[in-house]
This record gives sequence, structure tokens and C-alpha cells, in this order.
Amino acid sequence: METHGGETLQADFDAFDISEELGFLLEEPLTNLPDYYRVWLDLANNLTHLIETRKLRDLVHKMPVLDPHLLSNHRELRLAHLALGFITMGYVWQEGHHAPAQILPKALAWPFWQVSCRLGLPPILTYADTVLANWKLKDPSGDMEIGNMDLIFSFPGGESCKGFFIVSLLVEMAASSGIRGALEVMRAMKISDLIGIQKGLVKVTQSLKKMKETFKLMHHHVDPTVFHGTLRIFVSGWQDNPMLPRGLVYEGLSDEPILLSGGSAAQSSAIQCFDALLCIRHEDETGAFLTRMRDYMPPAHRQLIETLSVSPSLRDFILSHSSSDLCQAFNACVSALVDLRSYHLNTVTKYIIVPGNQAPAMGCPLRGVGTVLNTRGTGGSSLMVFLKGVRNATQKTLISERQSVSRESEM
Repeated sequence: METHGGETLQADFDAFDISEELGFLLEEPLTNLPDYYRVWLDLANNLTHLIETRKLRDLVHKMPVLDPHLLSNHRELRLAHLALGFITMGYVWQEGHHAPAQILPKALAWPFWQVSCRLGLPPILTYADTVLANWKLKDPSGDMEIGNMDLIFSFPGGESCKGFFIVSLLVEMAASSGIRGALEVMRAMKISDLIGIQKGLVKVTQSLKKMKETFKLMHHHVDPTVFHGTLRIFVSGWQDNPMLPRGLVYEGLSDEPILLSGGSAAQSSAIQCFDALLCIRHEDETGAFLTRMRDYMPPAHRQLIETLSVSPSLRDFILSHSSSDLCQAFNACVSALVDLRSYHLNTVTKYIIVPGNQAPAMGCPLRGVGTVLNTRGTGGSSLMVFLKGVRNATQKTLISERQSVSRESEM
């Protein structure tokens, strides 16, 4: 029976493009493309220098329009999307907040659009790019730990930029055992295997605790002033962004500006999977925003969230089985997700709200838009309202003793 269970889980890993060890991370991302695309990699590899010396836009204007048809497999497409995404963000924000580019030149816009269509991703730099597909090992025979990891491409912000993306990646890696647990719960529910459900929930809980512990590395590797004052603009998009209120024109594709959100933790497939598994309902604008963020995920990952969302309700299943063990396992899992979200809230305060409030007093060059970017996330959400709402909705999912007792008395 166990081997059969293992095989069926393997089928899920394959179907949803998940790595058992790395979760949603892209395994062994490429760092090179066919020679024809060298100009893209030259720009992306030197991006920080080209932005800081204000040379990137001029070089993009001289770039030939390359046809992406020579990109032959998923990893090549992901590297192309990553490179074009980094160049696009650098191009748009090279001059800072006061002069974002309104038009993306055809040499960038057209291939980026084509590559995005083939991947089922939008033509903007996403969380799936910067966190899931932007890593390499310094020593290929060594472990995936922070001292042995590097970014493929980087923005201004030095070690803080590297720390931000690598810690986010390690948090995603910590989620991998929880994703396996979620698949186990889904399988166990189909055959009403209460022990299997409980074991799967314990896996998810342990994974969420590990994610929170890993997230703490952010404080050692990312300087709040550098994150807020230097890095953050380069992951800002052009939807709900007052600096580009109409969006961005993709030259050669559309005369009308296109609105797209920047990379955001709301685009993490792992967190949305746990929400779907635990039947956490986010209402109104918050729910609509999170659902829209699924469009920024690789389609196979989005498919897993949707599969979990339409599966029979785990919470209702537990309420209909008078098992205090199951109830406790479910509540422990929800509590661990509440803890992770509370910790995220505190971290956002430290890295965005506090430095944003200090910036005007320090004569920061970002003055005038500081308050706007303070209250909005890079995905375009109203930041603290959104994060508190998400956490509170998670808390409401806990099964109270009264609920489980009243269901027992109905039996």
C-alpha cells in the first residue's frame, strides 16, 4: 500500500511541476542561453553597473529585436524570462521614481511577450522569476545554504539585494515538505484515512514553523534602509502604482498601456496552497487580489492551488468526524500559519513602514512618493490593511471547542 501511495504522490509532483526536495523552486536553473541571445545576458549580468551609471536605457535602444524561437525547453524559457524581466525593471526604473519609462522598446517588449506567452506568465518580473528561478550554487557539490548560494542576476543593493532574494528562496524551500503534506492530506481525504490526514497536517505544521524560522535570516542579511531606499523600486510594477498610473506601453504589441503588478510574496504558490488546503477564505478586495496574483504563477503551480480549492472542505470533514486529535492537528496547522503571517507583518513594518516614515526626515531622494510606496505593496495592494486582513481571516478558520462539541452532539 505504501509504495502505491508513494507512486500516486509522485504523479502529483510531476503533474504540478513540484520538486520533492525543493518544492516550487526551479531545479538547477540554467545560467546560459544559446549564443544568439548573448546581448540579453550581457545586459542582465551587468545590470547593477548599467543602472548606476545610467547607461542601460541607451544600450537597450541599440539592442536588436531577437526572435525567441531558438529557446527550446522550459529552463531556457525561464532564464530568458528572468533576464528580460530584470532588464525591463532596470529600464523602467533606471532614473528612479521621478522619471519612469512610459514605453518599453520593441527589442525588449516583443521577445518578453513571446517568452511569457510560452510560459503562461505575464511579461513582467515575477516572484517565480526572482525567488524560484534566480539561484545558483557557488560550489555545485555543496549544500543549498545561504553561504553557498548566489543570484544569477541582481539589482542595485549589493548584499541586501542578494540576501532578500536568497532568504525568500530558502523560505520557499522550507515549504517543500508542507506541500508534500498537503498532497498527502488531499489523498487521505479521498479514502477517509483519518490517520493519513493527521500525519499530513503535522507535516504542514512543521513546515510552516520551519518557514518562520528561516524567514528570521532576513534580519541578518538585509538592511532595511537599503531594501527600502534602493532595491524596492526595482520590484515595483505598473498596476495601482501612482508613478505609472496608466501602466506601461509594450511597443510593437499594443498602443494602449498595460497594467501589471510587481513581484510580491502574495505570488507565492506555497502560501496560497496552504490557504486552499485549510479552507481559509479571504473576502472582498483581499480575496480578489490574491486570486489575481495566481496569474503571476507558473500554470502548473496555479493548477495545484485550484485543485486544492475545489477539493471537498477539509475543515467540514474534520467537523463531521468527532476526532479531537484531528481537530487539534488542524488548529495547530492554522496557528502556525497565523504565526508566520504575524511575523511577516512585523518584518514589513521594519523594512517598509519605519524606513519610509524616516525617509522624508532624512532628505531622502525618494521624497514625495515615499508615502505612496509605504502604504502600497509592490504588487499594488494596500499593505498593512491587506496583511492584517489576511492574518485575521486565517485566525477565524480555527475550530473552536464549541463548534466541535456542537457537531459531536448532532451526530
